[in-house]
Amino acid sequence: LTEKEKEIKKEKAIRTCIQTAGFPFIKTIEDYNFNFQPSVHKAEMEDYMTLRFIESNENILFIGSPGVGKTHLATAIGIEAAKHRYSVYFITCQELISQLKKAEHENRLEQRLKAFTRHKLLIIDEIGYLNLDKESANLFFQLISLRYETKSTIITTNKNLSKWTEIFCDPVIANAILDRLLHHSHVINIVGPSYRTKDVLENLEE
Repeated sequence: LTEKEKEIKKEKAIRTCIQTAGFPFIKTIEDYNFNFQPSVHKAEMEDYMTLRFIESNENILFIGSPGVGKTHLATAIGIEAAKHRYSVYFITCQELISQLKKAEHENRLEQRLKAFTRHKLLIIDEIGYLNLDKESANLFFQLISLRYETKSTIITTNKNLSKWTEIFCDPVIANAILDRLLHHSHVINIVGPSYRTKDVLENLEE
């Protein structure tokens, strides 16, 4: 009975970790169609699922056009980390900047930055869909600097890294951000069709 109670408490703790992480959906690596996206190597993804990159404070950057499964893979890794009781948080870039700007205007930026820095794994989704002004770029840089070599960050972006100067408007800030993100990182370029387009085309063919 004691062992059963321990198991129930463990499962409850895992569910809590997953719920508080803010994932947009619950998807695992088993749900990903590697046959449809051959540029993604299954063995490489399975290695990330061991979570060794978190222990080494390394980052992962998923780069690819919309619909190729970047968010799915980032979420799957995040869920696995949450299952192992790591502190994980998922947030879109737009929401992240919105929260940091609000905190800055309310004179509690340092507190908010510390809150984001505490997470062992931070997943920032959808960088590049909207360009950032200089204030936003500076806030993003502060966060990445605080997490540099101390915590792991997963990034999903639809823009090649060479285009990040356009996102952050300032080449100096863009290069400084990339310098810290790429120093200890794994970069996965996903080249392939969109899952959303695939579903539409299949429906049209039926």
